[in-house]
Amino acid sequence: MQKIVPHLWFDNKALEAAEFYVSIFENSRIINTTKITDTPSGDSEMVDFQLANIKFSAISAGPYFKFNPSVSLMVVCDSKEEVDRLYKSLSSGTDLMPLDEYPFSKYYAWVEDKYGLSWQLMLVDNIEQHQKISPVLLFAGDVCGRAEEAIDYYVSIFKQSNKGFVNHYAEGEANDKRARINYGEVDLNGNKFIVMDHGYGGDFTFNESFSFMVLCKNQEEIDYFWDKLSFVPEAEQCGWVKDQFGLSWQIVPYNMNEVLMEGTEEEKKRVTEAFLIMKKLDLKALDNARLEI
Repeated sequence: MQKIVPHLWFDNKALEAAEFYVSIFENSRIINTTKITDTPSGDSEMVDFQLANIKFSAISAGPYFKFNPSVSLMVVCDSKEEVDRLYKSLSSGTDLMPLDEYPFSKYYAWVEDKYGLSWQLMLVDNIEQHQKISPVLLFAGDVCGRAEEAIDYYVSIFKQSNKGFVNHYAEGEANDKRARINYGEVDLNGNKFIVMDHGYGGDFTFNESFSFMVLCKNQEEIDYFWDKLSFVPEAEQCGWVKDQFGLSWQIVPYNMNEVLMEGTEEEKKRVTEAFLIMKKLDLKALDNARLEI
């Protein structure tokens, strides 16, 4: 089971976006769709989908959060033709770094798609050594300079994890003097992330538009990850937390859709009402709500 699932927040186009992404990557599919009714955002549609054998989730839940470059998706490609194809599909005309040769890649672009999500498209030589699509965390603003601290912290709390290659800025290389690493790799339970400090002084920050679901097998795991990842009490809601770096996580059961959607319409309504007023999810309380105990 994939332990950490990237989660995307859309205003009202989660399914449309998921279908678009699935159409341009191999080994991709829509897994399921679910609708939760009568939430503070109205009826919210949830979509689980797979891109290049990696599971993602998305939700349509209102215009409250916008994507920005603090979290992007890196796609490694084995040919210029593949980079060109993905560039044509994903670029909306807003390129953070234009398609070109760079010191770190012979062919690369950083683009923003029509939904505002950022993608980094990179030609690599040893593609078999890479995960096809990896989240990239860019530490900017108040957390610039803390990227390596974050890597070490995440490795300490996720089992079967390890710190990979880390490259530091040379003296005077970064415009922002707080920046420490310009590229770092970390494997968290088999989920590969790329982590770096923003060397050019960007002020955008992590927000709830891009979060990471931690799929827990029981209440004990929910309690453990909640204690390790929740550092902003006012951000705690419906299983959501923010860590000390401002990154959003969702601490949820591995069968979240079943927990919310099993039973009759009345049972699902009671479970949803109980879920919406929780901070940390209480699985027993949700079961009791379903059974009206």
